[in-house]
Amino acid sequence: MILQKEFPSMGEIVLVNIIKIMPHGAYCELVEYKADAYLPISEVARGWIKNIHEFIKEGQRDVAKVIFVDQSRKALDISLKKVTSKEKKDKINDYNLEKRAEKFFIQAVQAARKEGKLEELKAKAAQVASTYNELLNLCLEKKLPENALDAEVRKAFEEIIAKNVKPREYEVGYSVEVRATSKGGIAAIKKALGEVEALGVDVLYESAPHYKLRATGLSYPEVEGKIKEAEKILEKYKGQLITELKK
Repeated sequence: MILQKEFPSMGEIVLVNIIKIMPHGAYCELVEYKADAYLPISEVARGWIKNIHEFIKEGQRDVAKVIFVDQSRKALDISLKKVTSKEKKDKINDYNLEKRAEKFFIQAVQAARKEGKLEELKAKAAQVASTYNELLNLCLEKKLPENALDAEVRKAFEEIIAKNVKPREYEVGYSVEVRATSKGGIAAIKKALGEVEALGVDVLYESAPHYKLRATGLSYPEVEGKIKEAEKILEKYKGQLITELKK
């Protein structure tokens, strides 16, 4: 995150380093927060644990879920066993992406020679994005507000991203049946599908009367929007064609 929070919230998935193991639990530091947490032995793994050292090691980095928060006492309890394999994989991936985006942001600040204004620049960026990766994606999608970054930092950030990041492409596919209702229907099919292709939607012939519409873009709403526009075009030919769109 751009501006670090003091404490995680209840149920949040966090990255931790195990720093000291005791007979009935372990003390951990939260990688993304300036806070420590306690891992009870009952939350290390499922089933009965005779020797905690068989399950965790000091210096181990792992993914945990916050199961207790008391900010007044600065107390946190975490669990390893309550984290699913998907949550663990997603958290590690998100963390790596966030560190990469943060690195690009720092490089941009350095390239613009604005290191002395780093905290000010971070605070400004945090007004439009809570994380560096969100900031990066706004930049990729050309949706970053003009006042989100200093002009020189923004230019350097965009250049660094262009060199190092391949924009994520979204794809959706729909099946469509297109049948002619009159003698001039074949020409109408060609004309309608030609208009669909002009939207940037691929029309793939499968077997009459079956076709596949495929759209790609930098965001899911963008590609879904293309398919909706294609559906409107097919609706225009309702008197000449019978169409049925399925995902």
